[in-house]
Amino acid sequence: MKIDGTHYRTIWVNEDGWSVEIIDQTKLPFSFETKTLKTVDDAARAIKDMLVRGAPLIGATAAYGVCLAMRDDASDAGLEEAIAMLGATRPTAVNLHWALERMRAAVHPHGHNARMEAAYKEAAAICDDDVEICRRIGENGLTLIEAAAGKNEGGKVNILTHCNAGWLACVDWGTALAPIYMAHDKGLDVHVWVDETRPRNQGASLTAFELGRHGVPHTIVPDNAGGHLMQHGLVDMCIVGTDRTTATGDVANKIGTYLKALAAHDNDVPFYVALPHTTIDWTLDDGVAGIPIEQRSAHEVTHLTGRTDTGEIVTVQVSAPESGAANFGFDVTPSRYVTALVTERGIAEASKEGLLKLYPERKNG
Repeated sequence: MKIDGTHYRTIWVNEDGWSVEIIDQTKLPFSFETKTLKTVDDAARAIKDMLVRGAPLIGATAAYGVCLAMRDDASDAGLEEAIAMLGATRPTAVNLHWALERMRAAVHPHGHNARMEAAYKEAAAICDDDVEICRRIGENGLTLIEAAAGKNEGGKVNILTHCNAGWLACVDWGTALAPIYMAHDKGLDVHVWVDETRPRNQGASLTAFELGRHGVPHTIVPDNAGGHLMQHGLVDMCIVGTDRTTATGDVANKIGTYLKALAAHDNDVPFYVALPHTTIDWTLDDGVAGIPIEQRSAHEVTHLTGRTDTGEIVTVQVSAPESGAANFGFDVTPSRYVTALVTERGIAEASKEGLLKLYPERKNG
């Protein structure tokens, strides 16, 4: 995707051939800045502190974290220490552990001197694969938007999304936003309701940023406005991403997604979840009981960062000083509230049977 006419991925290897560059998403939307990762500690910190976020991008960053670790210590101990460190950064997104296992399998068989080269080759392949997967998700999701446009006799299609599942959450294209970009580029009249996504405001700061830079019409709304919009016929469909999907179609996504699914169900609004196969946790059947939910700092709830009218970036407290706060990062939407799952292989019913039709190789575990 492009920013001010220049194509970017969210992560890439610098001209020196080894250090890794990322877009610092904590600076958006007010400043577009990149940051150089030179050590595995840098990569781990970028994931934990959310300079990078989004399940696919977390996996890609962890992969390059292994590369940086192999520059310093390519021993078996060095490899395992790096994988353990990176794996502990974010508990909910399954892509993180998928990418680390793929890196281990690609790097470990090589001798000490060949491990760094093997690591960089595999990390690049993970990134390229993600771009292609997201492109296919976009093509499959586009058919749903085209169908909605046909139902509206070519009129506007209003889409509600939550958090950020665009190209900033992946290497390029995105998951939930990829179909929207393709619909817009094809000339369909689409408009996106962008949930602000408290407490970190990924919708207001990231989704709105990238949609705006691409020219897609959109409106930021408070997180609790979705039900009202649906009641008044102002939402044709919901499309969200997911950080972990169970084998039975339960989905973990940014906190607040479950409430949108309930409102969609009550108002007969289709609720779609877009995901790559790397986000499916085939070992889990019950998402509510089995998916670990990250609990983040209360400071994210009690304080907000924004830009003043004079252009100064400041952080202010918005809560009663004596009050504590809980900050659950994700919630789980049971499969019964998911209209369909949009994957790179097609569109599936949110169930074990539906997923296995697209991924038959998983029938035997």
